[in-house]
Amino acid sequence: MIEFFLGQHPVVQAFIAGCFTWTVTALGASLVFLTRGFNQRLLDGMMGFAAGVMIAASFWSLLIPAITMAEEAGALPWFPAAVGFAAGWLFLWALHLGIPHLHIGFSEAEGPKSSLQRTTLLVIAITLHNIPEGLAIGVAFGAIAAGISSAALAGAIALTIGIGIQNFPEGLSISIPLRREGISRPRSFWYGQLSAVVEPVAAIAGAAAVIIARPVLPYALAFAAGAMVFVVIEEVIPESQVHGNEGQAITGFLVGFIVMMILDVGLA
Repeated sequence: MIEFFLGQHPVVQAFIAGCFTWTVTALGASLVFLTRGFNQRLLDGMMGFAAGVMIAASFWSLLIPAITMAEEAGALPWFPAAVGFAAGWLFLWALHLGIPHLHIGFSEAEGPKSSLQRTTLLVIAITLHNIPEGLAIGVAFGAIAAGISSAALAGAIALTIGIGIQNFPEGLSISIPLRREGISRPRSFWYGQLSAVVEPVAAIAGAAAVIIARPVLPYALAFAAGAMVFVVIEEVIPESQVHGNEGQAITGFLVGFIVMMILDVGLA
């Protein structure tokens, strides 16, 4: 199985990796078939864990490689990272302002006024969350095809594993609340996994873009980092603390950060 994966073109590898993270989201959502409820403290701790993974991945797997690549190209080391990070942040901010969505645990929708159902608004929010994750996976594998000396397959795999791990509580965090609101188990699962469908698509787009336009790679890595950090600050951390379980959320964050750091450094 590993040999099959290693023998594929990086765009195909990115697609496989995106499908993996989508599958893990579906596994988390599938717990709705086993239980109607879930310990909220544990769920908030898992959301904190997801935030820690995303922050660590943004730094170790995206920003540091972007700075290294700029140095190798003879450019100002900080410039692509700063510009790309700001662009990613502003891009997600624009999406959040322009698209109606509802964060888990909150009663008021954000963005333009809409008559869409709460279920749809919840899925839109998590889908927006998953776009930068798919892009991050795609540009990591695309860097390998672009022949970047500092890009390694192990680093791209570590990033994929980290994002996959934190996708598990994301699927769970959609399906369980929907079930509590009276949605059937099959529909709750469907909406839970549906939010991650965008990840394989974004992964392909990210990989293809940096292969075609190699000079944009450092900017693309930092763009994904900026988008992910925006999601963590604007969405994941508030959702993990809205029920008053700050201690569990903070502990989860620290554990998630450490796990992702170990994955990235250990597999490099």
